[in-house]
Amino acid sequence: MQNKGFVKVFAVLLTLVCLFYLSFSFVTQHYNSKAAEYAGGDPAKESAYLDSLSTQKVWLGYTLKQCREMEISLGLDLKGGMNVVLELNVADVIRSLSNNNQDENFNKALDLAYAHQATSQKDFIDLFAEEYKKLDSGARLSAIFSTFELKDKITPQSSDAQVVSVLKQELQSAIDNSFNVLRTRIDRFGVVSPNIQRLETAGRILVELPGVKEPERVRKLLQGSANLEFWETYKLPEIYQQLVAADNVLATILSKEASIDSVATDNVEKIADAADANVSEADSLLAELGQDNKETEANQSMEEFAKQHPLFALLQISQYNGQLSPGSTVGIAHAKDMDKISEYLNMKQVKEVLPRNLALKWGVKAIDDKEQFYELYALKVTNRDGSPALGGDVVTDANADFMQQAGRSEQMVNMVMNAEGSKAWARLTKENIGRQIAIVLDEMVYSAPNVNDEITGGRSQITGHFTPEEAKDLANVLKSGKMAASVHIVQEDVVGPSLGQEAINAGVISFVLALVLLMIYMCAFYGLVPGLIADGALVLNIFFTMGILASFQAVLTLPGIAGMVLTLGMAVDANVLIYERTKEELRAGKSLGKAIADGYGNAFSAIFDSNLTSIITGIVLFYFGTGPIRGFATTMIIGLFASFLTAVFLTRIVYEALLAKDKLKNVTFTTSITKDLLTNPKINFLGARKVGYLIPAGIIVLGAISMMTIGLNNGIDFTGGRNYVIRFDQEVKTDDVRNMLDAQLDGSVSVIQIGTADQVRVSTNYKIEDNDPSVDQEIETKLFEGVKSLLPAGTTLDQFTGTYIQSSQKVGPSMADDIKNAAFLAVIFAMICMAAYILLRFRDVSFSVGAFASVATTTLCIISFYTLLWKVLPFSMEVDQTFIAAILTIIGYSINDTVVVFDRIRETIALYPKRDRYQVINDALNSTLCRTFNTSLTTLVVVLCIFILGGSTIRSFTFAILLGIIVGTYSTLFVATPIAYELQKKKINKKAAAEKAGK
Repeated sequence: MQNKGFVKVFAVLLTLVCLFYLSFSFVTQHYNSKAAEYAGGDPAKESAYLDSLSTQKVWLGYTLKQCREMEISLGLDLKGGMNVVLELNVADVIRSLSNNNQDENFNKALDLAYAHQATSQKDFIDLFAEEYKKLDSGARLSAIFSTFELKDKITPQSSDAQVVSVLKQELQSAIDNSFNVLRTRIDRFGVVSPNIQRLETAGRILVELPGVKEPERVRKLLQGSANLEFWETYKLPEIYQQLVAADNVLATILSKEASIDSVATDNVEKIADAADANVSEADSLLAELGQDNKETEANQSMEEFAKQHPLFALLQISQYNGQLSPGSTVGIAHAKDMDKISEYLNMKQVKEVLPRNLALKWGVKAIDDKEQFYELYALKVTNRDGSPALGGDVVTDANADFMQQAGRSEQMVNMVMNAEGSKAWARLTKENIGRQIAIVLDEMVYSAPNVNDEITGGRSQITGHFTPEEAKDLANVLKSGKMAASVHIVQEDVVGPSLGQEAINAGVISFVLALVLLMIYMCAFYGLVPGLIADGALVLNIFFTMGILASFQAVLTLPGIAGMVLTLGMAVDANVLIYERTKEELRAGKSLGKAIADGYGNAFSAIFDSNLTSIITGIVLFYFGTGPIRGFATTMIIGLFASFLTAVFLTRIVYEALLAKDKLKNVTFTTSITKDLLTNPKINFLGARKVGYLIPAGIIVLGAISMMTIGLNNGIDFTGGRNYVIRFDQEVKTDDVRNMLDAQLDGSVSVIQIGTADQVRVSTNYKIEDNDPSVDQEIETKLFEGVKSLLPAGTTLDQFTGTYIQSSQKVGPSMADDIKNAAFLAVIFAMICMAAYILLRFRDVSFSVGAFASVATTTLCIISFYTLLWKVLPFSMEVDQTFIAAILTIIGYSINDTVVVFDRIRETIALYPKRDRYQVINDALNSTLCRTFNTSLTTLVVVLCIFILGGSTIRSFTFAILLGIIVGTYSTLFVATPIAYELQKKKINKKAAAEKAGK
C-alpha cells in the first residue's frame, strides 16, 4: 500500500487528538460524581460544590468550567431542558426607525405585512415595501424614514430600494443587539453549556438550555424587553449611615427568629484571596477591607460578628485607605450571597430606614479572575414615577474604539444620541460633574463612568480600563436601547429529565446490542480473523467519531446516537465489499496476499462513491435541518469519514503486517456456514423487470389514493401547534383522554399512545397564533383540569406540570411553513445532487436517470406506506422533520447500494466492451448479490435494534429507515438497474442502426 507511513502518522495523531478531547468528558464526570457524593441528593449543594471548583485548574491547565465547555454535552432529549426559537418583532423595529410615525398607510402596510408573513417566504421588509406601494403607488419610503437619526443614511431624495437596503442593515443590527442581550441573560441564568445561535431566517435566534427545570422562568427571561437606562448615583458616604441603620434593623429582626441561617465564615478570606490574584483598584480595596476584618476577627468570632452585623458579614463595604470609597460602589459580595443580600435589602423594615429614592443594583460582571465577587451600586431615583434619569432609546449608535493617551492606547466606547437625548444628556452630565452615571440593562449595572465635564452635542466617550471584549460588550449594550423591539417564541421544546434518562438508556442499549450483533455476524460470515479485524475497525470507528465530535464541542442527541449506530451498519459495508472482492480473487486462483491486495484495490472505487454519496446526503441534511437533525447529520458525516479511514486503510495495514509475519494461514474469508452461500447465483433480474416495475407502481398508486382520501399524519412541525407528553400512574385509554380534553380545548385536540399504555401525547393547535406568554399557562391549566380525574387525589397544578408532563413542544404557524418548505427543498435537492454526482462520476446519463428513478421510487413508496399505515400501526407515524431526515438518509443509503452495482457494471463493460449488455448487467447484479445481501442484512439488524430498543421518540424515524432499507434494496435490483439497461439498450440499438445506415 502506498503512503503507508503517512496513514500511520495520521492515525496516531488523530488518536492523540481524540484522547485529548475525550479526556475532558472523563474529568467532568469524575467531578460530577464527587459533587453528587458530597451533596447527598441535594441539587443546591451539588451546584454549589461545582461552582466552588469552576475556576480551579483541574486538568492540563484547564479549569473545571473550561473542561465542562470542552466535554461532549448531552442534548435536550438526553439531559432534559429547553429548546426555543425566538423571533424578533420586525414590525417594532421598523416603527422605531420611523420614530413611531403615525401615517395611516405606513401602519396599515406594517399590519398587512405581518399578516402575510405567516404564509409567505419573502423577507418581511420586502413585504412591507410591497404593501406600502399598493396602498399609495406615488408614496416614497424616504418620506417616512428620513428621520434625524437616519439622516446620514436616508435623505428625502433616497429611492425606495436604497431605503429598503438601509432598513435591512438596521434590522440586522437589531438582531445582533437582541442576540447579545439574550446571550448575557442566559449567561446570568447559570446554564451549563448553553447554545445560542442566529438562524438563517431573518430575526430568528435559537436558544438551547440543557438541564433547565423552570420553563416558565425561562420564557419570561427570554421574552422580556431589553430596557437600557441611565441612572444618577449616590456616593457611598452619602448613604453609609442609613446602611448602618439597615444592618442594625436586620440584626434585631434576625435575633428574634427561632433559628438563624448559618453564614459562611470564610467570605473575608476569599475576598482577600481575590485581591491577591488581581491588581485592579477594586481588588486593592478588598485587600484593605480584608485587613480591617482580620482585626475584627481577632476581637470576636465571625459567627458573633454575623449575628451583630448580618448585612456587613455578607457585603464588604468599599473602602480606600481606611476611608469609605467616594464612588457609587456600596460594596462587594460573593456570588452565592447575592440573593440573600437582595432579600435583606428588600425587607419592608429595611426599606423604611434607607432613602426612598435609593435603588441598589448589582454589577453584571465579576471583578475577580475567578468570577466569584460582584459589586453593588447605589443608584438615585430622580423621577417621581421611579423611571431612570434617561432612557436608552435616545442612543442612536455606539462602537468600541481606542484612544492614544500619554504614549499608550486605551479602550473606549463612543456613544451617539439623538437630538432629544443630546439635550437631556447635556443637562444630566452638567448636574453630575464629579459623580458617576450608571448604565443599566435588564436591572444590571454594566458600567458607571465618572462625569468630568458637561457633554453637549450628544457625542460621548466612555472610558474605564476596558479590555477589547468589555468595550465591545458595552457598545452592544448601548445599541440595544436603540430599538424598541420585542421577541416572542415561535418554537419551543421542553423535555423532562426523566424522559431524558430513559432516552439515554434506550440509546446506549440499542447501540451496544447493535455493535455486539455486528461483531458476531462478521465473525460468523467471514471467519474469526477477518471478523475480528473488521470488528476492531468498528471499535476504532466509534472512538474516532466520538473524539472528533468532542473536538467540535458537539452536543450528543438521541438522533445523533441513531446516526452513529446507522453509521456502524454503513461502515460494515466497506468491509463487506473488500471481503467479497477478496473472495472472488481467491476463487480465481490468486494467492492470499495478491487476493487481499486486489480485493482492496477493486473495492476502492465502489467504497469511495458510496461513502461520498452518503456524505452529500449528510451535508444536505445539515444545511436544511435544524437541531436534532443537524446532530444526526454531523454524526453520520464524521462516522463515514472515520469508517473510510479504518476500513480502507487501517485494516489493510493490519493484513499486510500479518501477511509479513505469515500469520494468515488457512484464511479463506468464509466459514462452514457461508462457504457456498450465493457463490455463483444465476438469477435473471432483467427478465423480471416488468413485474419489478409494477410492484412499486402499485404501492405508489395506492398511496396517491390514500393521500387524497386519508392524507398524511402531519406533525406540528408542518402544521403548527403544541405537543405535551403526559405520563400517568396507571394505564389510560386515548379515547378517554381525548373526550376529557375536547371541551377544555374547543375540540382542537388529538391524543395518541406513546411507548407504553400509561403515556400519551396530546397535540393541539388551540390559540397557536396567540403569542401571549400566558397562553402556555392557560393550556397547562386546561390539560390539568381535563385529566384531573386520572391523577391521584390532591395533585396540584405545579405537581402536574413538574411531574406528569414529561415534555412539551410548540411550533408557531410561520415556523411550520418554513420547516415544511425547507424539508421539501431538502428532499428535491438531495435527489438532484445524487443524480448529478452519478452523471459526473459515471459519464453516462442512463446511470444518472436510473439512480434518480430509484431514489424517487423509494421516497414515494415510503410516503405511500406512511399514508396507508399511520392509522393502523400502534405507534406514531407523523410526517415531521425527523421523517424528512429519515427520507434523506434512505436516499443516501439507496444510492449507496445502487452505486456499488453500477460500479461493477462499469468495470465489466470496460473489460468486455463487446459483451451483450443484458448479460453484463445480469452478471453484475448476481456478482454483487452477496454484498447486497450482507449490507442490507447488517444495516437491517442495526436499525431493528434502534427500532425495538431506541425509544418511542425515534420509532417513526427508524421505521421509515427500515422500510427504506427494504425498498431501497429492491429499487436497486428492479428499478435503477433495469432502467439503466433500457436506456443503454436504446442507445446501443440507435448506434447500431446509424452504423448500418452508414454502410
